[in-house]
Amino acid sequence: MYENLLPRFLRYVKTETRSDATSTTTPTTQTQVAFAHELMKELEEIGMQDITYNETNGYVIATLPSNLDKKVRTIGFIAHMDTADFNAEGVNPQIIENYDGESTIKLDKDGKYTLNAKDFPNLKNYKDQTLITTDGTTLLGADDKSGIAEIMTAMEYLIKHPEVKHGEIRIGFGPDEEIGIGADKFDVKQFNTDFAYTMDGGPLGELQYETFSAAQATITLVGKNVHPGTAKNTMINALQLAIDFHNQLPEDERPENTEGREGFYHLLALDGNVEEAKMTYIIRDHDREKFEARKAQILSIQKTMNQQFDTERVIVDMYDQYYNMGEIIEKDMTVIDLAKSAMEEVGITPVIEPIRGGTDGSKISFLGIPTPNIFAGGENMHGRFEFVSLQTMEKAVDVIIKIAENNGK
Repeated sequence: MYENLLPRFLRYVKTETRSDATSTTTPTTQTQVAFAHELMKELEEIGMQDITYNETNGYVIATLPSNLDKKVRTIGFIAHMDTADFNAEGVNPQIIENYDGESTIKLDKDGKYTLNAKDFPNLKNYKDQTLITTDGTTLLGADDKSGIAEIMTAMEYLIKHPEVKHGEIRIGFGPDEEIGIGADKFDVKQFNTDFAYTMDGGPLGELQYETFSAAQATITLVGKNVHPGTAKNTMINALQLAIDFHNQLPEDERPENTEGREGFYHLLALDGNVEEAKMTYIIRDHDREKFEARKAQILSIQKTMNQQFDTERVIVDMYDQYYNMGEIIEKDMTVIDLAKSAMEEVGITPVIEPIRGGTDGSKISFLGIPTPNIFAGGENMHGRFEFVSLQTMEKAVDVIIKIAENNGK
């Protein structure tokens, strides 16, 4: 039915677009800029209108005009162009047709890396389906090039089938989602929709409108380095300060010990020596009060430790990254109801659960456009074991089209 979906997706994933957290440009890599302009050409070829590239925020924006004789709400569909921090050069996708749901899939020629039902029981959900995998040396990039391919394919279908009535639709392909800054400069006025959906979820049926609220904290520990032979009552070991700081956080509130709506402190990085050390934490919670309490605990530990010294030796640089978009979307659940009914009409059971993470939709929702998240199909994302089902991607296209159609009724 969607003959261009698979070749489109394969073309996208072979295009390297990894983001770079150390860059100061927007987008953070020129490969994303080049990909954006390729997408603009394709949007023009399929017949989209008002195609623009926003130099300030790196977004490609395009419009599919309404074919109704009445005014309905304007919908947006959004996906991100960048891939995660894993090898993304030379992506060589493999196609496994009619997968039996049990067999081990050898990714590389030597069989060092495999997809097998023991390690990845989610494979059992894909019996008789076509899977696209990596060759074991790179990620795949289904996060989120499956979302881009699905949106592009849905727009192509609607343009070719004017009998499907719909209101005005805007699409946005943006940069740098994987490093958490993609939506920082999102232009709500330019996008100009009543609501939107990010096509950036995982398995079939995911419909998500709750995310973590998120902060990042960099802790700098300032030591005093003297010869260890004469260190008594003089040396202050910055690495020991780091250990002492970390040990004051609750052990059971780490990512590996939490699930569902449970929040956590996650030590991302620790580097240094006796003279100075740095720690980076991400702080997460679905509940805003608990989120604020977590940040307060970081500051409380800082204060307590500094009281032991005659100068500040624990320095905290902490900032909020995004908030739980459920705080916005719960004020008007029609955007969820529309997606839920669309899924059910195309034979999908919606899976509505909170995201243990965030999406561009988190920031965009707080900027003024309610933007929940819909499945795009990727599994085992951000690494060599990533795969996606062609049939799940086709279902995602069905959902986009049905949302557009139902919004027009």
